[in-house]
Amino acid sequence: MDALQLAREFAAPTAGAGGDAEIRRTLGFAAANALSRTVMERMGFAPPRAIDSIGGIDPQAGDHVGMVGLFTPLLKQVTAAGAQLTVIELNPDYAGHYDGYRVTLDAAALEDCNKVLSTSTILLNHTVDDMLAHCRKARRIVLIGPSAGCLPEPLFARGVTVVGGSWITDRAGFIDALRRGESWSGFAYKFALGAADWPGLPQNR
Repeated sequence: MDALQLAREFAAPTAGAGGDAEIRRTLGFAAANALSRTVMERMGFAPPRAIDSIGGIDPQAGDHVGMVGLFTPLLKQVTAAGAQLTVIELNPDYAGHYDGYRVTLDAAALEDCNKVLSTSTILLNHTVDDMLAHCRKARRIVLIGPSAGCLPEPLFARGVTVVGGSWITDRAGFIDALRRGESWSGFAYKFALGAADWPGLPQNR
């Protein structure tokens, strides 16, 4: 199976298809990201480095930040700025009120947020459109995570303002680190790609 054929597995129906279909879909998404990287390289494009770990969302007192997925290491960056924080989760075990933030299963809570920070996993589990439908009032929508390696135009068209992920700079070193079970951070950098930074695909220019 070539890369393009594998990438098409991501769009294949999976309802009731079992674990094998889910695995194929996950591999398909990885192939789509790899193909996206190839396109960007042929364009001579590399995304800009991130200035922080929250996609430049710049939380401020008076902001109401929505977080899709519980990013525990990032909570303090939002709450320490004095922003109100609401986290959307799928796991009911996390629901409740905590010091400085609350966790809810109701995605409609995003409708009260003026800034949204989301895990890129919503791309993989096909909830991206449902989540973004609740973000129409948000001035900034940041999508971050290792799954955010796809071509960004469809996301920008849906209102996402920044896409953040990891950009591999040393392929051989990265693969070797993975095989050894070691940190690969020295072979990549974190990027934050805004709509203004993206030149567009050649045929769309």
